[in-house]
Order: sequence, then structure tokens, then C-alpha cells
Amino acid sequence: MAEDLAAARRHLAIFPKRTRRPAKNHRAAARSVAQLHARIRRRRLDHHHKTAKTLIRDSDVIGHERLNIAGMTKLPTPRPGPQSDGVFLANGAAAKAGLNRSILDAGWGQFLAILANKAESAGRRVIAVDARNTSRSCPECGHVSAENRTTQAKFECTACGFLANADHVGALNVHQRAGPALCAAA
Repeated sequence: MAEDLAAARRHLAIFPKRTRRPAKNHRAAARSVAQLHARIRRRRLDHHHKTAKTLIRDSDVIGHERLNIAGMTKLPTPRPGPQSDGVFLANGAAAKAGLNRSILDAGWGQFLAILANKAESAGRRVIAVDARNTSRSCPECGHVSAENRTTQAKFECTACGFLANADHVGALNVHQRAGPALCAAA
């Protein structure tokens, strides 16, 4: 699907941006890109609904990190050059743009809204917990340190030596934080 969209965009790019009346082929190319975007959107929405339905069917309580998606996808601030005006240093904007595109493409906010609606109609609970330090805290001893996360996938506590996959540790911490919130709501 991504290759088809890239090819359709390349085909659309050969036409001039501003014309008094776009040619028939230009309109057809624009329509093709729009149809591919609509198909991707429908597939994403279908995947969100099916995944939420599976989670609701299998669980009574679902905990997730409360994410600030708008803050996560903000553009990096420009860094002015030290000597001259109008010159800026590299700030990783190209890499951040790729990350922003993948975050927005996943549609986390849309999925969480669908999950909350399905949970409410099924009588299930969805608990959003604070996402701060979920992948840096040790679920065994509670020690919080940036050095605990040695790589993207490896977690090793510097205090007690607990070793596990970083994603698994994050899930354990979300589970531990959702427990008290569930008790307080009862």
C-alpha cells in the first residue's frame, strides 16, 4: 500500500502546482492519491476497531499510558548559530519529522478513543496512568534511573540487577500503577 501511494504521489508531482484549470490527467492523479489515502484510513480504522474489540473481550480492566500525542509530535525548536544571524545549527528536524509521521500514522489517539467507547458500552474499565518513567523504573525494587535502560530493548536495574525486556518492564509498571487507581475507583 505504501509503494502504491508513493508511486501515485510521484505521478501527481509531475503536474504543475498552480494552473488555471488542471488537466484531466492531473485531476485523475489527485483523485488516485485521495482514494489511496481513504483506503489507508479505512484499514487503520478497521484495525483499531478489531484490536479494541479483542482487548475488551479478553480483559475486564485495561491500563494504558496517558500520552501527550500533540507534545510528542511537536517540531524541534530551531537552534540559532553562534556567529551569524539567520544561520541555524542542525536540530534533528528530519529525523523528528519521520518519527512524527510514524506516530501520527499509527493513530494512537483514535485507537484510545475507540477503546474507551467500546469499554464503556461493554461495562469494562480503561485506566490511563502517568507515562513518566514507566520504562526507567524497576518493577522489583522501584529504583528509577536513566541508566536502567541500557538499550532500546534491554532493561537492567542498577540497584538490584533485575534484567528484562524494556517493553515488558514498561507493561509491568503500567499494570502496577493501574492497580491503585482501580482500588480508588471502587
